Amino acid sequence: MPLSQILYSNIQPVRINHPRATFQKVFNELVAKSDRIDIAVGYVSQASLEALRELVSAGDIRNINLILGMYVIEGITARTLHLARTINSEWKRTGVGSIRAVKCFKYHGKTYAFRRGEAVTHVIIGSANLSAIRPDAQTKRQYEISTVTTDPEICREVADFIEKLKDPKYSADIDDIHFKTLLDDNLELEGDENALRMPSQDFKLYKRYAIGTEFLLPLKVPTEAEKYNDSLRKFTKSNINVCYAAPRSAGKPRDWYEIQFTVPREVRELPGYPKRGEPFFVLTDDSYLFKVHTTSDNNKQFSAVGDELTLGRWLKGRFVSAGLVKPALNTQEDGAGARNGMITQEMLDQYGCTSLALQRTNRTYPDDKDDGKELELWLLSFKMKEGFEGVDGTAGEEGGHVLS
Repeated sequence: MPLSQILYSNIQPVRINHPRATFQKVFNELVAKSDRIDIAVGYVSQASLEALRELVSAGDIRNINLILGMYVIEGITARTLHLARTINSEWKRTGVGSIRAVKCFKYHGKTYAFRRGEAVTHVIIGSANLSAIRPDAQTKRQYEISTVTTDPEICREVADFIEKLKDPKYSADIDDIHFKTLLDDNLELEGDENALRMPSQDFKLYKRYAIGTEFLLPLKVPTEAEKYNDSLRKFTKSNINVCYAAPRSAGKPRDWYEIQFTVPREVRELPGYPKRGEPFFVLTDDSYLFKVHTTSDNNKQFSAVGDELTLGRWLKGRFVSAGLVKPALNTQEDGAGARNGMITQEMLDQYGCTSLALQRTNRTYPDDKDDGKELELWLLSFKMKEGFEGVDGTAGEEGGHVLS
């Protein structure tokens, strides 16, 4: 006789009498007993992707197939996509499986099929997305109900349905899909008193008032192979990676967010480029407002006013929020070793960025720190390469919606 069981979330105020009857508990038990798993869900979280990765690595799983149902149409955060593609590459390289996405409609189902040999031993259907296997801050108070069953007819029907979703007519490998990417919160600017978070639509609103030349400020970085070559000082110990230069004072490493944004002569000599030492506000494509100016000999430096780290927190924080790099706690130690915190060309390629774009608007913004003096308002954004989409929804040249 087939066995079926209801699976609950065990959270207040609706506690259950049998803690074993939770999705997370049963899922983990079934993974340990299976050698193949097929999953088709609407959404995943970064924590659940990591958990699934660990379970597959630690268990006896010979084949894993994960299908994502909602992201092609709704969009996906850069960090989640980067992690999913990293895991997908690992699974394909080792021959254990792959991650696909439904491409022509929204699939909101939550179905899980567990196999041992040729037999489908169990399936789970219900309301629980993959995030239920490792609840995070957003999902730990979210109540889910599902059913696990060994009924042969239901098991075969659910397994066949997931197999059908793998058909190229309905889904594709996530490496082959052009996703609309959404931005993860840039937590590096939280608490920065020089940066104000504006309403999310303000950038698009003020873009209507953009005038004159769009100045492209190149991001100069080494490749992964070049980052160990100190003779390439302009890449490895200056500009974005200036934090790896010698300390300003003995025994005190430079802050990882310190940058020295040097603008090429051919850009700063264009008509309309900001005048040296005259502050103005920039509104970024992810809705931050802060004051900047151009300084130094020949007007070559572009930096924030008040706290020079503000620009670095915004710029490098974008790569952190996308999961491409982690801040170095001690830049001197990291600089003498693996240099894991150094921004490289490969990171820019994955993000889809070639330079920053700076453009004036015909609007002003009051400077509260200078008696409300009206300063020029400019737009500052990541200039995306062809085939990549920016934060504000605009695509790079020739269009497209992909983040590699």
